[in-house]
Amino acid sequence: MNDCRLYLITPPRLEPSKFAVILARALEAGDVASVQIRLKEAIDDDIRWAAEALGPVVRDRGAAFILNDRPDLAKEMEFDGVHIGQDDASLPEARQAVGADGIVGVTCHDSRHLAMVAAENGADYVSFGAFFPTPTKKAKTRADAEIIEIWSETTIVPLVAIGGITPQNCSPLVRAGADFLAVSSGIWDHPKGPAAAVREFEEAIGRCEAP
Repeated sequence: MNDCRLYLITPPRLEPSKFAVILARALEAGDVASVQIRLKEAIDDDIRWAAEALGPVVRDRGAAFILNDRPDLAKEMEFDGVHIGQDDASLPEARQAVGADGIVGVTCHDSRHLAMVAAENGADYVSFGAFFPTPTKKAKTRADAEIIEIWSETTIVPLVAIGGITPQNCSPLVRAGADFLAVSSGIWDHPKGPAAAVREFEEAIGRCEAP
């Protein structure tokens, strides 16, 4: 049995009340560990509105509620955690915002060195990518499955794989030892809808043998 789980990232733009219905259906379709609000171009009040609308949907279905980039708003809106990039707030700032029991994740691109620094400084997970071309953002780096295999064999800090992941291409990442698959367009842009996408991911993960 493979323990890899889904980590959903919201579309870059959304209407919270309408998206809440779509998100609920996706979460009810299968095993989702976390949902990250990632609204890079939104003003603070729009992020607050999204948090108020989506937080109960996420938590009522047993997933962690994560905010991208903004430890200050994560603290204010009582998110379960925050995800930071290399050019965002510092890890100590993020930890102070969400507390000792909160979740702090760090983008590490294709660098084991950055990941080790993050882990040594208390990150709860690190993310590597992009593994495949993605329409969501212009990736700064490309990673391959080998970095997952090496990381999973040498540390216990969980690893999130991100970047262009679909049910059709995720198997090498799962087999290499990814703890989570972070997915955005692969869920929300699926031709059969987000719920069908979650089910397809579960089936693809289930076909992989544990590393």
